[in-house]
Amino acid sequence: MFITDKGYDVDTVNNGDEALEMIEETSYDLVFLDENMPGLTGLETLQHIRSQNQTLPVVMVTKSEEEHIMEDAIGAQIADYLIKPVNPNQLLLSIKKNLDKNKLVSQKTTSNYQQAFRQIGMELNEVRDVESWVEMYKRLVYWEMELDRLDDPSMNEILSMQKTEANVIFSKFIEKNYIDWMQGADDAPVFSPSILKKHLFPMLKEGKKVFVILIDNLRYDQWKTIQPTFQQYFKTREENMFFSILPTATQYARNSIFSGLMPSEIKKRFPDQWFDDTEEEGKNLHEEDFLRDNLRRNGLGNISMSYNKITNHHNAKKLTDGYNSIAANQLNVVVYNFVDMLSHAKTDTRLIQELADDDKAYRSLTLSWFKNSPLLDLLRKIADSKTEVLLTTDHGTIHVDTPTKLVGLREITTNLRYKQGKNMSYEKKDVFEISKPELAHLPKVHISANYVFAKEKMFFAYPNNYNHFVKYYKNTYQHGGISLEEMVIPIVRLSPR
Repeated sequence: MFITDKGYDVDTVNNGDEALEMIEETSYDLVFLDENMPGLTGLETLQHIRSQNQTLPVVMVTKSEEEHIMEDAIGAQIADYLIKPVNPNQLLLSIKKNLDKNKLVSQKTTSNYQQAFRQIGMELNEVRDVESWVEMYKRLVYWEMELDRLDDPSMNEILSMQKTEANVIFSKFIEKNYIDWMQGADDAPVFSPSILKKHLFPMLKEGKKVFVILIDNLRYDQWKTIQPTFQQYFKTREENMFFSILPTATQYARNSIFSGLMPSEIKKRFPDQWFDDTEEEGKNLHEEDFLRDNLRRNGLGNISMSYNKITNHHNAKKLTDGYNSIAANQLNVVVYNFVDMLSHAKTDTRLIQELADDDKAYRSLTLSWFKNSPLLDLLRKIADSKTEVLLTTDHGTIHVDTPTKLVGLREITTNLRYKQGKNMSYEKKDVFEISKPELAHLPKVHISANYVFAKEKMFFAYPNNYNHFVKYYKNTYQHGGISLEEMVIPIVRLSPR
């Protein structure tokens, strides 16, 4: 009577057999199932319901507090568990939780974001320092994740516009401060060359065994997407953010992380192992050499270590299967290239373009990969061996949608988010220009060469064959330039549970 008065239609039976007959004949939204009934028990009835309909929500109601009944019910994936005596309002709460949850969550989330939207809008123009930008970016990502759960695309469109505005202001912030930071300003963020010295080396000097996992091209929102899966096996001890150097590209950012040096310093120290953008040789073939040199410079040259770069499923499986051969090392480093390959596939493969049409889909695809990847198998083994993990990335990526024209000589770099070369012509309002690369610790191929970085969601396009170029690269994921997504990235310390 109480439930009917609240507007719900209710059918009742007094045994499991009748319940199964009615479930077979009628489409129900929810079942309240008593454990103690004549004939079939509640648990037996639950098994039959599951064989008929795996998705029908079932709420177990019992006067027994025996643990095995609770465990069996939970194991059969019940929607809720109530112990008698049951207050009618408990039934109503359970109904709303199971039938109206999505609607109620949507209404509450929408209301909360509308309030946050106004607050974020007012605060954006007041952001003045690195810490405030990190917190602002975290808030924007938080709301992205919250709105992902809703079926209302209009709210995502509003947030997307707010992120675009944030990136406009952030690009001005970088343009104003980057050279000063490179020259040692006190308010500089932690940049790529410093993160191992700050986060890894103290752990090694304490004698801890550490697995460093660098997932290439992993944005902060992608980390937050896969974090719940990590937390099945690890506790998050620390989550910090650092800034990728410019260009936010693998050749520069990742070599800088492992060497502990800025790109011009790497070129000077390792003239035979640094290759400029225009050279044919692979740009990240000497990361292990750079890392070992970095360890030696910091008094850690004698530790046992391994370095593995994973570029395909076979290599990943081989590393996981051979885990015991490296488990005793104090330091193991794994560079995992899947997310980077995913962003490139978004450009080259129509199927991936459709599967990762926007950031929400991109996050979903990342999670699906991670849950079914050998990397997760490796993490289980690391957790079993009670080894800590330092998870990080070299840079992020951004969904580009706005072309900006650039003209230059043939030998300028091909990256769509930054260019290095001489005699380049471009829209100055669309770029951050570094005319003296030495001030940003960047190597230069020619004496008169400079660097330009695309801002916000822009990408460089050549006037020759412009329409074809734009059609091919618009709405793809690129990196190398200036945006929150590319520059503000995570480094996370994880301890096994």
